[in-house]
Amino acid sequence: MPNTAAPAAPRRRPRLRGLAVAATAGAICLFALTACGSDSSSGKAAPSAAAVTAAAAPLTVKDPWVKASDSGMTGLFGTLVNTTGAQRTVVSGTTAVAEKTELHEVADVDGKPMMRPKEGGFVIPANAGHELRPGADHIMLMGLTKPVKPGDEVTVTLTLDDGRTVQFTAVAKAFAGGKEDYNSGMTKG
Repeated sequence: MPNTAAPAAPRRRPRLRGLAVAATAGAICLFALTACGSDSSSGKAAPSAAAVTAAAAPLTVKDPWVKASDSGMTGLFGTLVNTTGAQRTVVSGTTAVAEKTELHEVADVDGKPMMRPKEGGFVIPANAGHELRPGADHIMLMGLTKPVKPGDEVTVTLTLDDGRTVQFTAVAKAFAGGKEDYNSGMTKG
């Protein structure tokens, strides 16, 4: 029997696939341009938060946690990791759950461990880490504005000596250690 069917239409899938790829690439470029648009108030380009976090973060905080506390003060711990080839120094911090945030060390005063402000801040050598732990260097959250319960997430912003800031979230957990005294005779700034 002779074949009377019309010849098959040429396949257009490769061309459609190419158009789909081009459209996706265009959308990504448009998103990138939009995400890195300028801030009209300063006239400077404002990088996306993801770009700042991933590409330019001078410091990260590994395994951050905060000791749960109903009131008063508590400590924040983890490891500060310098992701640059130059020394970095953490000079201060802030959080919404405390009226005041101080960088502390624990020193032996008359045979007792006493917390006190860390003069000069936390210095982190290039491409290295600095551990914050109970009984040693840590960040004090003083004058808690609300209870910090186990499982709560506490957002903290650290300021470096060059003015840049690093924001991270620490998870609260129950912890019975860290029985150092706070030297109530020292001057609070």
